[in-house]
Amino acid sequence: MLNAIWVGFFLVAIVASLWQFGVHGQADIFAQVMQASFASAKTGFEIALGLTGVMCLWLGLMRVGEQAGFLRALTRLLEPLLARVFPGVPRGHPALGSMTMNLSANVLGLDNAATPMGIQAMRELQTLNRTPDSASNAMILFLVINASSVTLLPITIFTYRAQMGAADPTDVFIPILMATYASTLAGFLTVAAIQRLPLFNVVVMAWLTGLTVAVGGVSAWFLSLPAAEVSVQSALLSNLLLLALIAAFLIGAVWRRVNAYEAFIDGAKEGFQTVIGIIPYLVAMLVAIGLLRASGVLDGFTEAVRVGVLALGFDARWVDALPTMIMKPLSGSGSRAMMIEAMQSFGADSYIGRLVCIVQGSSETTFYVLAVYLGAAGVRRARHAITGCIAADLAGFIVAVAVAGLFFA
Repeated sequence: MLNAIWVGFFLVAIVASLWQFGVHGQADIFAQVMQASFASAKTGFEIALGLTGVMCLWLGLMRVGEQAGFLRALTRLLEPLLARVFPGVPRGHPALGSMTMNLSANVLGLDNAATPMGIQAMRELQTLNRTPDSASNAMILFLVINASSVTLLPITIFTYRAQMGAADPTDVFIPILMATYASTLAGFLTVAAIQRLPLFNVVVMAWLTGLTVAVGGVSAWFLSLPAAEVSVQSALLSNLLLLALIAAFLIGAVWRRVNAYEAFIDGAKEGFQTVIGIIPYLVAMLVAIGLLRASGVLDGFTEAVRVGVLALGFDARWVDALPTMIMKPLSGSGSRAMMIEAMQSFGADSYIGRLVCIVQGSSETTFYVLAVYLGAAGVRRARHAITGCIAADLAGFIVAVAVAGLFFA
C-alpha cells in the first residue's frame, strides 16, 4: 500500500505540473517542482539529523523507566481488566501476559518492545481460534486497542516539534492525551457493542469510569479557564507531568539499584540508530509531498474541501490538517511527513501546526497494525476489526479538532 501511495504522489504531481503548463501556461512550473524536490530532500535530512539529541534523550529516559520496573508495574495493573474484556481467553493463558506486556509497552511509548509482544500475543490467540483463517473476537479487540494506541509519552511528536522550532514542544501533551483516549474509548465501545461484551462488571466499569472522569475533569477545568490562560496552563501541566514521570523513573531506578546512567546510555544508542534508520523514509515521503504542494495538488485539494465545509456553515480552519488525517490510517511514515510539512508551511506553533501533531498522536497507523498483526498470525479475514479501527480513527480526529480549538485557537 505504501508503495502505491508513494508512486501515486509522484505521478499525480507530474500530471498536475503538465496541466499547469499546458492549460494555464505556467512556464516555470517544472523548475518549481524540481526545486521543491531538492529542497524537501535537504529538509528531510536536516530534520532527521536534528532529531538525534532529543531522540537519544527520551529513549534513554524510557530505558531507565523500563529497567526501573514501570513496565512490570503497568502489566500487573492491567491484568485484572484484560481478563474480563477478553472472556474467550482462559485465565493463566500466555496470550493474556503477552497482551498485557504489549499494551503496557505502548502506554510507555516503547514501540520496539510493543511490536514483538503484540505479534507474540496474536500467535498465542491464534491457538485458541476455532476458525484460523478469520480473526477471533479476542484478536479483533486486541487489534483495535493497539490501533487506537493510548500513549502516555508521544516522544516522537515532542522531538519533531522541538526540531521544527516550537517554543514549547510539549504543549500538545494534554490535547494528545484527550484525543487518544477518545480514540481508544470509541474503538473499544464499538467492538464491545458488536461482540456484546459484559461491560457492566465492577472492574471494567471502575476502569472506564475512572479514566473518563479523569479526562473529563481535565477537559472541564480547561473549559472553565479564560481563553488566554488555556495554552499557558496546558504547557504548565504538561511539563509538570513529564518532569514528575522522569523523576519517578529515576527514583525507581535508585530504589531498585538499577544503574540509571548505563540504562540511559543503552537507550540513547537505540535513539541514534532510530534516527539513522528513518532518514530514507523521511526524505522519500517529504519529497513526494513537496512535489504535491509545488504542483498545486495539495493546495487545490484542501481549498476544494474548505469551500465545501464553509458552504455547509461549519468552521473550516482544520481543513489544512486534512492531508495528515487521511494519511494517518494508511502510512506512519507518510502521516509523519505530512505533519512535518504542515509545521514547516504553517509554523510549529500555529493552530494547524499543533493540530497535525494532535492528530498524529491520536491513534496508530490502522492498516499497518492490521497487516502486520494479522499476517503474523496467518489470518486472512479481519471481520469487524476494520470497523472498530475506523471508529477509533474518526473519534480521534474529531476530538483532535475540538481540543485544538479549545487550547490553541
